Formats: sequence, C-alpha cells, structure tokens
Amino acid sequence: MRLPEVFASQPFAVSIEIFPPKTAEGDEALRRHMQTLVQHKPAFMSCTYGAGGSTQDRTLSWCEEINSDFKRPAMAHFTCVGSSRDELNAWLDRAAAAGIQNIMALRGDPPQGETEFKVAAGGLGYANELVELIRNHPSEFGIGVAGYPEKHLEAPNMDVDLENLKRKVDAGADAIFTQLFFDNANFFSFRERCQKMGIEIPIVPGIMPITNFARIKRITSMCGSVFPKDLSDKLEAVQDDSDAQFEIGVEYATRQCEELRDNAVPGIHFYALNKSQACQKILEALTR
Repeated sequence: MRLPEVFASQPFAVSIEIFPPKTAEGDEALRRHMQTLVQHKPAFMSCTYGAGGSTQDRTLSWCEEINSDFKRPAMAHFTCVGSSRDELNAWLDRAAAAGIQNIMALRGDPPQGETEFKVAAGGLGYANELVELIRNHPSEFGIGVAGYPEKHLEAPNMDVDLENLKRKVDAGADAIFTQLFFDNANFFSFRERCQKMGIEIPIVPGIMPITNFARIKRITSMCGSVFPKDLSDKLEAVQDDSDAQFEIGVEYATRQCEELRDNAVPGIHFYALNKSQACQKILEALTR
C-alpha cells in the first residue's frame, strides 16, 4: 500500500521506524521486538539508509522482510549521498523489483568523517531533486519527505527551511514526517505555517520515546531539537536509575501523543531505536 492510500484509508496511521542492525545477533533481537510491534498493526514500517549509502543493501533486505514476514507495508529510506543519477535510478529499480512501494526521500548526511555534504559526480544536491527523480521513475512509489518543526540545522532561518520543504512537496512528495521534537507547541506552529503556504499533504509528527537520558542528549545535540528544561531536570535527577528514566520518558511521550492525536494529526511516526517496550506502552495507552 502506497502512502496516499495509507492516509486515505484511515484517520490515524501509526508508523514505526527501524534501522539495520550491524550484527546477526542484532538482527534476531530486532525481529523479536518487531513481533511485538506488529501486534499493534502499524500502517507501515520504515527502515533507514546509512550515511553514504552504507546500509543500502540491508535497507532493501529489511524492507523485503517487513513486507513478507511481518505483513506490513515497508518504506525504504533513500538518500542522494555518494551516488550518480544512474546509480540512484538503479537502486530504485531494485527497490521496485523487491516489492517496495514507498520511499523516504532525503538528501542525506555527510559520510562519517566528513563535515559537509558534497554532490557526487553526476548526482543530486537537494532532496527536492531526489523527489523529482523518484516521481519520474517508471515505478509509482509513494514518497515521504522530512520536515523540521524547529528548523534544520543547516537552514539560516525557519522561512528558508519552509521554502525548502515546499520545494519537496511541489516536486511530488505524498507526506511529510517530522524530525523528533518534545514540545508540541512547536509542531502545531510548524503545521500552521505549512498550511498557510498551501501545503496540503499529511504532516506526520515524529516521536522518539526517551528511554535513556544520555542517549537522547546526544541525539538532540546532533539534530537541534529543543529539550524542555522541566523534562531535563526530571531525567537529570534519576540519571543513575535506568528504570526511572524509562518511566519518565514513556509517560512524557504518551502525553505528547495523546495531545497530538486529539489535535487531528494524521498519524504518529515512532522512532523506535529497534526496541519495542516504550512504543508498546505508548500504543497500549493510546488504544485504551
């Protein structure tokens, strides 16, 4: 099922994002967690694509497994990094042959050890160009793109960032999935500004439940997400108690999701970090 059909067929579509593990043991652990997650019938599951295309084969194989073994539609992440147009089209050919119907189109981050994005020879420099390439491919993919409620780190200001987003939408995107955030007011403001610009496709909030304070601090420092002081203070007070961190994080994310659901979001995209426990608790609370 392609993204337009997903959002047309249900008022609230939950989706879950995973990443390819690095070991066989990690693969098996992820499969166990996914067995739990699919019991909640997510509308689809997505799989990331490593920096510099480092996991592109694993991305495809995991998406095939999502489709075949877990019986959920898959969305494969796809970036411009390190590839020419011909190589990008060849990857799309493989994705279509693997039965993948949805693509998350991203410019991509620089490969490890590099500080800035560089256009590959014969390649693309922007996500809107990648959306256009996918839209012009013979296969009819559903296309997701990223949105940034608190601005992309490289954008000089929010106006420029929203203009970049509008280019991706105009190029043929079907849905926007946001960067993680912890203040719903920032998402609602972002959504309102998108609507005023004439963006009418689904805007899906991205939620990452906090399960470890140190890890979430690293993640937010890399992506620029605002971390509320009251939440930081609560987690700081229990930084030596992993169970308490988990409970505080899940409770906070549950309240976030309930408020988002009650304010007519088309769904929620969970950054599960290859674990099931936090998402399971949140989804159980949302269906009570």
